[in-house]
Amino acid sequence: MLVNTHKLALSLILFLGWNTVQAQEVWTLKQCIGVANVYNKTLQINKNSIEISNQRELEAKSNLIPRLTLNADYKYFVELPTQLMPLNALNPQVPEGQFRELQFGVPHNIGANLQLTLPIYNPQIYGGIRTSQVAGEMMELNYQKSVEQVEYDITNLYYNAQIVQHQLKFIDSNLININKLLSSMQLLQEQLLVKGTDVNKIKLQKDQLETQRDLVSNKYSQLLNALKLNMGIELGKEIVIDPTIQFQISSEAKNNNNIEVRIIKSQNSLLNSELKTLNQSRYLPSFNFVASYGLNGYGYDKKPHEFLKFYQVGFVGVQFSYPLFSGTVLQRKINQKKLEIKNNELQERLVTDKNNMEISNISNQLTVTKKVIVNTENQIEQARKIYEQTVLQQKQGTATITDVLLADNALREAQQNYLSAIIDYLKADLEFKKLTGNISMKNEE
Repeated sequence: MLVNTHKLALSLILFLGWNTVQAQEVWTLKQCIGVANVYNKTLQINKNSIEISNQRELEAKSNLIPRLTLNADYKYFVELPTQLMPLNALNPQVPEGQFRELQFGVPHNIGANLQLTLPIYNPQIYGGIRTSQVAGEMMELNYQKSVEQVEYDITNLYYNAQIVQHQLKFIDSNLININKLLSSMQLLQEQLLVKGTDVNKIKLQKDQLETQRDLVSNKYSQLLNALKLNMGIELGKEIVIDPTIQFQISSEAKNNNNIEVRIIKSQNSLLNSELKTLNQSRYLPSFNFVASYGLNGYGYDKKPHEFLKFYQVGFVGVQFSYPLFSGTVLQRKINQKKLEIKNNELQERLVTDKNNMEISNISNQLTVTKKVIVNTENQIEQARKIYEQTVLQQKQGTATITDVLLADNALREAQQNYLSAIIDYLKADLEFKKLTGNISMKNEE
């Protein structure tokens, strides 16, 4: 009955432990990036910037909408305006050059009218619309650049966390080996077959491994916190990443669509649009349709002839404006814009050449690191066999404890070399995708 009770308790513990593991959802790299695309603060800021750009384009287009203005004013003349009237206008016999001062009008003047203005053609308005559209496209590219950078950062953190997981796995495996060796050596010490210094050497090795594990475990926690921050989720949320490292050993780019080059080309389009607007503003006229309708009121407040009368007034017409001479300011702006375009073209060639050079270097690095990964993996297997053989020889008395410790160090060195090779490959592969514009998970679907 007691045995059955122990079995039941053990089964319950295993069941609860299994449920705890199952409750911790394993986050894949694709899931992490998907969450970041929704909650990352930087991407949210850039999405708002795109909306701002859209509103600016609508603002530019709204200048084509007719404008209706209500104008009203009231004037009370303390002194009526004085006009000079030629005397010979009433009496032709009066010689020219003689005038009489007259005051026309009434002291109270009221005006109210509705004025309609509709742009028929204005080079600055159409240039502003064109420029705002190009600016919106460039803002979209900047958002894509931010998306790529976020995916780059998250992928880099995810890869590093995976590497640290494997490093912890290696350390745990080495701790198991060193504990077995320590137990065996302690038994031999009790039988006075080995020295105490030999046992102390193994204890020192064990303490070093435990210290290393604490440091690596803390590094893993820091990587997870950085990953959560880039994903835009709470730091207190528990996540477990997939330890399986996916190798896609291929350095062939699906396409070379570097985002930096595309942004520079978009900047070139923006500069050319601004230059075109300046040239059109310099040589093309503007036409506006105008219409107005209102009332003019006149009032007199002296008795016994007080009155307040209103009279209708309205007109329609076309306004024409052509810049004959506006100084040299516009020409200076045109010259500046031409130099900016030239610099932009030089920058595009510079970035393209640099990008091609970096792609070539990264491709060579990927080829080398692939070979190193295979070699170091074989070295781990060889080092493990040597360690096991040395431990067996030590038990048989044909190898010293120093030989065992050297074999253990060789195994750990091979493990570290393997992890370093994986890190080099993953970083090179990630950089290659970024340089060729293929870092986005969408490009891998």
